[in-house]
Amino acid sequence: MPFPMFDRSQLKIKPLGERINDLDIQVIKALDAPVPTFHSPELEAVAEAIVRAHQAGTQVIMLMGAHVIREGNANYIIDLMERKIITHIGFNGAGVIHDYEFAKIGATTESVAHYITEGEFGLWHETGEINDLVWQGYQAGLGLGECVGKAIEEQKFPYRKSSILAAGYRLHVPVTVHVSIGQDIIHEHPNMNGAAFGECSYRDFLIFTQSVTGLQHGVFLNYGTQVMGPEVYLKALSMARNVAHQNEQSISEFTTAVFDLVDLGEDLHLEAKKYTARYYFRPYKTILVRTVQDGGTSHYIRGNHNETFPNLYHLILKKLENARV
Repeated sequence: MPFPMFDRSQLKIKPLGERINDLDIQVIKALDAPVPTFHSPELEAVAEAIVRAHQAGTQVIMLMGAHVIREGNANYIIDLMERKIITHIGFNGAGVIHDYEFAKIGATTESVAHYITEGEFGLWHETGEINDLVWQGYQAGLGLGECVGKAIEEQKFPYRKSSILAAGYRLHVPVTVHVSIGQDIIHEHPNMNGAAFGECSYRDFLIFTQSVTGLQHGVFLNYGTQVMGPEVYLKALSMARNVAHQNEQSISEFTTAVFDLVDLGEDLHLEAKKYTARYYFRPYKTILVRTVQDGGTSHYIRGNHNETFPNLYHLILKKLENARV
């Protein structure tokens, strides 16, 4: 190598039991927990689209940021997976860490401000075990999400019932992980193997792309991810449309929804001007405008994940129940 590289063997890795966690398992809401007040015609429309897609047997795909887990929504997501309503979940790398730690010790989330001062942030032994699981998955030909979910389920982690990864493995619903090397705490560890992570995450990308091939008349949800979600979706959709076009088919009539906190203004169906900050908010131009311009429908729901997802969940169940009457 022409440039010096950091020697990871110098690092001091501490046991996870010594870490102060900001969240414990109590943050994960029960299915019958009180529903926070949140009213949105857009949310009603998204719930309606999800029910139609479910009844038609098409895809309901959700890419999500880790805060969706941290806001306690795991049980809602798992229930929708069990009901065969959500057909594909995609995480970023942080989502795997929070899901894994919740399942293993019933707690997650450290204070960056507290632990970065002495360089302890992220350097916890048990969390680093994810790297070993990815190496095993790499050797076994598995995707990243499946190899971690398999371990959580088969090793019977004490809080696995609230693990989305374990549910995906148990229910045979793909839960894919789309990592960016260097962004997650487990990439600090000496047992991190970049080749294994790259291969396993790329397998997950191809699994995700295969799900996108069935998006016609389906739903794509982008929940709290401003870069990973829109970028992975965009490339997968292009690949899926490329093959569909060759077969004289179309992937154009589907519903997209973005869930976030950013104020995007009023008219969200025309692309923002390049001189405005809104133009550089990827979910806006990619998910709300460009990829649905040939027949799709898009929605933007602005609110906290601990409000929007519980309400979306209950709207879906209510609409399903009404459809049966």
